[in-house]
Amino acid sequence: MSPIDTAVRPGSGAMFDRIAARYDLLNRVISLGLDRRWRRILIDAVRPPSGRLLDLATGTGDVLLAALEQLPGIELVGTDPSPEMLEQARRKLSQRDPGGRARVELGMAEALPFADASFDAITMAFGIRNVADRPRALAEIARVAKPGAKVGILELGEPRTGPLASLARFHIHSVVPALGAWLASDAEYRYLARSIAAFPAPEIFAAQVAEAGLCEVEVRPLSFGAVHLYCGLKPRAA
Repeated sequence: MSPIDTAVRPGSGAMFDRIAARYDLLNRVISLGLDRRWRRILIDAVRPPSGRLLDLATGTGDVLLAALEQLPGIELVGTDPSPEMLEQARRKLSQRDPGGRARVELGMAEALPFADASFDAITMAFGIRNVADRPRALAEIARVAKPGAKVGILELGEPRTGPLASLARFHIHSVVPALGAWLASDAEYRYLARSIAAFPAPEIFAAQVAEAGLCEVEVRPLSFGAVHLYCGLKPRAA
């Protein structure tokens, strides 16, 4: 079996192949247009002064597109296990990146094809929830980050408290699958709702990030806790 095998399973590259053509539209509709703002916040949180940024689960390349605007002069690399999603990303980058500052390639977060200490910043937006071996992926992130590099992980979650918690849960469990059935495939978006509900509480996932070897881990809730930004730092050499 190839290290980038994309056997059909919930959250796999093959699953995302099936919805790649409508993925951007689905993101806009399901997030009520907020996903672009969340990605800009993600990039601002890691903002390397120079060097290279790696975006994991890059999908159709929206983080890379935002980084092209926010991080002038930074080399950008994106990886994803879905060939069809990457094809969408290449199409968009060909229109917005004439200088070729960004590139994408097939790859899984659990087995990154990069040397140790290769990147000055690492991002991942709405992808860690779909990784089969989350601790291994976090360890790989720590491995390829340079000492002092910032890591930012953006992920959906279910608000558990607060005045809008019940409304957010209704959106995730009822509205999202209904929109998925209308715009793409009901099966994929039933999976999305289940995966959001199954994702660890913010404090638990933050502890997993720290256990992987990152320090100064912080959690920032966005949009009343419907999304969390997890930030960490690769420790500098003693």
